Amino acid sequence: MGIFKRLFGGFGSKRKVRIVVVGLDNSGKTTVLNALKPKKASLETVPTVGFSTEEFQKHGVNFSAIDMSGQSRYRNLWEHYYGEVEGIIVVIDSTDKLRFAVVKDELETMLADPRITEKKMPILFLNNKVDQPAASPPQETMQALGLDRITDRPWQMFSCDALKGDGVEEAIKWLADNMTK
Repeated sequence: MGIFKRLFGGFGSKRKVRIVVVGLDNSGKTTVLNALKPKKASLETVPTVGFSTEEFQKHGVNFSAIDMSGQSRYRNLWEHYYGEVEGIIVVIDSTDKLRFAVVKDELETMLADPRITEKKMPILFLNNKVDQPAASPPQETMQALGLDRITDRPWQMFSCDALKGDGVEEAIKWLADNMTK
């Protein structure tokens, strides 16, 4: 079997891409990634310390996702991965309106990074936890973060409930489509 795989492995193979998943602590980054992986036994999600790497296949693309911790002491590590990726997912806790200013500051720092500005990679924003009563609607979140100022690359915001997986599949399809253009 190994020889056939080596001989014919290139036919119909999926494109491989690396993405980085960022957001403040407790925004739902790991839960989003868990929603994208094939369903396995339900495990309790624990906060990511530093980073972890997840791999999954969606919409004809093999994703290698770097799940970055959102704790303030680890956010300075995000920049070390910008040069290695072709797309970004920013997960926002739509119920944590008090920290929208922190998300905006982190986003501005990220967009000012030379590796980000030169690549013009797509950015997927996930307005997570929309099932909660205190959730900010997408338009309000976009306005609070000043996303209308991003004009040099494709970006899109999707609402999602990562625990149930609602909205996540549609969002990752948008990212896959925009990374393969």
